[in-house]
Amino acid sequence: MAVTAAMVKELRERTGAGMVDCKNVLVEVDGDIERAIEVLREKGLAKAAKKAGRVAAEGLVKEAISKDKKQGAIVEVNSETDFVAKNEQFINFVTQVADMVLENDVKTIEELKELPWAEDKNKTVGDILTEKISVIGENLTLRRFIKMSTTGTIVAYTHGGGKIVSMVEMDGEGPKVEEVGKNIAMQVAASNPQFLSKSDVSEETIAKEKEILLTQALNENATAAKPKPENIIEKMVEGRLGKELFKEICLLEQDYVKEPSITVEKYVVQELKSKDAIKSFVRFEAGEGIEKKAENFAEEVAKQING
Repeated sequence: MAVTAAMVKELRERTGAGMVDCKNVLVEVDGDIERAIEVLREKGLAKAAKKAGRVAAEGLVKEAISKDKKQGAIVEVNSETDFVAKNEQFINFVTQVADMVLENDVKTIEELKELPWAEDKNKTVGDILTEKISVIGENLTLRRFIKMSTTGTIVAYTHGGGKIVSMVEMDGEGPKVEEVGKNIAMQVAASNPQFLSKSDVSEETIAKEKEILLTQALNENATAAKPKPENIIEKMVEGRLGKELFKEICLLEQDYVKEPSITVEKYVVQELKSKDAIKSFVRFEAGEGIEKKAENFAEEVAKQING
């Protein structure tokens, strides 16, 4: 019986085994998918599929930057435990994937998974990921990546051995630009801004925040010994927007972490004579936004002991 691409795809989805392994086993069993599943299990190649339901909320973020500093890439791969995130095999895998994102033009996770693996062109990134799941013994998830390109300079900063990676696109080139870029990348890692400047914040975001602040102020005013007029309350809210919201979410408005008496914008102008020196930035934090399953450690050990 002829083995089709659809059959290989179905077997891969049902077992989590690699594309090449699925094809070879289907040929071996003359296209019998149910028998192919049994063979893959017998060979230990379907082991990964059993772990697919586990929550991978830990992990590692890695960056790669081209020699000319014109391109940069960040990749996040998740694991179930922090222990595995420190595993050398896992670290090497994430590092290699970051290099592949840098060297290739891929837009989606699926495209990335289909790339031929650098060290074995007969296997894909997805195949290697499945193999790592089987060897390491945890569910691993290739979660997200980004690639940046510039005519200026790309600078990155890694915190906590790969817990957080920030990348900044700077206008211009040279040691001074790289130094300032590194400091800005550290700021991004520490302060997690959402926008570059106030002009990037949508009217919708401002209106929603203003509504929240106004409600807070009115509630405070209702219990105050000397309530203020409504027009005064509105002015107070406008003041809070500038002091609280923009300072929290806008990079240029934040207090500079190395010298809190000045803003990031003032620092950049001071060093590079331009308030437009920062073009863009991105920040990846491992496991960010993934709901972690709360486990009782004693119960988990008991479960494993009792099978």
